[in-house]
Amino acid sequence: MSGLYIHIPFCASRCIYCGFYSTTLAKEQGAYVDALCHEMALRKNETRELSTVYLGGGTPSLLSPDNLRKIFRNISDVFSPSWEKMEVTIECNPDDITPEFCSLLRDLPINRVSMGAQTFSDERLRFLHRRHNAAEVPLAIECLRAHDIVNISIDLMFAFPNETLEEWSHDIDAALQLRPEHISAYSLQYEEDTPLYRLLEKGAIKEADDELYRQMYSLLCKRLTDAGYEHYEISNFALPHFRSRHNSSYWHDIPYIGLGASAHSYSGITRSWNVSDLHAYIKSINANELPNESEKITPDTHYDDMIMTALRTHEGIDLNSLSEPFKSYLQKASRQYINEGYLQFKDSHLSLTRKGIFISDLIMSDLMWA
Repeated sequence: MSGLYIHIPFCASRCIYCGFYSTTLAKEQGAYVDALCHEMALRKNETRELSTVYLGGGTPSLLSPDNLRKIFRNISDVFSPSWEKMEVTIECNPDDITPEFCSLLRDLPINRVSMGAQTFSDERLRFLHRRHNAAEVPLAIECLRAHDIVNISIDLMFAFPNETLEEWSHDIDAALQLRPEHISAYSLQYEEDTPLYRLLEKGAIKEADDELYRQMYSLLCKRLTDAGYEHYEISNFALPHFRSRHNSSYWHDIPYIGLGASAHSYSGITRSWNVSDLHAYIKSINANELPNESEKITPDTHYDDMIMTALRTHEGIDLNSLSEPFKSYLQKASRQYINEGYLQFKDSHLSLTRKGIFISDLIMSDLMWA
């Protein structure tokens, strides 16, 4: 079984922190969706059965109803999915969620919505150049629930410049009052070649210090787990039975197909990625050529990938799934971190402790093969 990721790069405007490939060329939406459907046909033999579908971006909720219907009609035609068994997610902006949009979702196989709330502070939303305001988030969730969408995820950000622990606590309060089934929470990242990074370089803003980050993350973990959320991955929390099945495939070595400009795919044997250029993507697909590069996954790189992904999860890495010499190497390399309380070993699984999460990048680097 495989996951299917579809990248929708269109945005009405760009947020200052986003490092994903996106474009504001809305007039190209029709040609792009036609190319997506053509790419599906070109790659129909890459999987026998789909387990999840995820429309990410960009802003998939900007697609017209006709284009959304076309995408799902083609998924049905090409892959013959068992929709009733699948998790089907679309990323949305809160201000795009209207009664008409929710009715459209009900007419499609979509059963999960991931919404970029980011913060409940209008001041911080303006800083990010987000389109919505804080009041639109609860209205969007109310609208989704009224249309029987019962699997809702929201994204939150913390560690903004000058943000206090009290302000972050208010954001957590606001999220918990809405009781979404899933919450993803990330510290603000300063990606190169973004407006946010350039502000940092010029000294116009300052990153949150490490101690404040620790306090914010610790508060997040405590408040959400106390409220009944399972902390199942470093940045992800879910109510029982509402883990993201699609994202979990990335962390648990499950193959996935990525369609669209800049989308990545993984077969277990190779990894490939499409060109990050809208027009180059459309031109190549229309010529019946896949616009991608690929690399073969060696045993060494597969081991390193597992360190970078599975170790992020609550379960961690099952050492029994490793062949030699990787199993012996990991046992030896992890010993000091176990003794110091940063890693734990239980029932053949090696996982990060809460203390270890704060230095997870260092631990993962030290546990890698090369």
